[in-house]
Formats: sequence, structure tokens, C-alpha cells
Amino acid sequence: MKVLYVDDEEDIREIAKMSLELNPDFSVEICSSGNDALQFAPQWRPDLILLDVMMPGIDGPETLVRLSKIPETAKTPIIFITARTQRQEVEQFMSIGAIGVIGKPFEPMSLAGQVEALLKNATARD
Repeated sequence: MKVLYVDDEEDIREIAKMSLELNPDFSVEICSSGNDALQFAPQWRPDLILLDVMMPGIDGPETLVRLSKIPETAKTPIIFITARTQRQEVEQFMSIGAIGVIGKPFEPMSLAGQVEALLKNATARD
């Protein structure tokens, strides 16, 4: 499974990449901004995108909206990874198309499992 992780913090990107790659089924690429993701994702065509919410320039929610308008990424599941996990914030993220939200700081050893669980739940709903 091709996973794109988008976060403006380099240390978080590296930890997330290593954490996700604990699952041998995940092939992970990283982008440092919403703009980078909008350029890279349509070409690479990931099976899943993990987005930070708060990024300079184009934030995570706006990146999701723009990705949903690109044919190659319109149906790609998106999970937000963020410190903004209050119920109304999570509901807002879900209302714009996210399949789930993982709180920051995340537990590196369980990140891949959390992602798999959210994907499984989203697939079961379809």
C-alpha cells in the first residue's frame, strides 16, 4: 500500500515514515507541505494520504479539499494527524471528507495499526 505522509515538521515526518514502515505492506513517501502534496500525489497515486492539519501556506483541510478535486486523488482516503482532536474539530475534519483523525503526539509503535484500523472501518462503511 502506497502511503503519503504530509507534515511541515521534518522530525515528525521521519518518525512517522519509520513508524509506518514497521508494516511491511506500507511503502511510504513524504511531503513537507500541502503544495508539495498537490504536486506529488497525482503523479505517485498513493492508496492513502496522512495529512497534518496545521501547516504554513496551504493547511491540511485546504489540501484535502484541493486533492478531492484532482481526478487522480479524488477518491484517495485521507487521515488527519493533528493535536486538534476536540470533538467538534474531529467532526469538522470528517465532514470535509477525512476517514479519520489520529492525535498528536502519536505513539510510533502503534501508528501503523491505528492507520490500518481507520482504513478497515472506512472500508466497512462503504
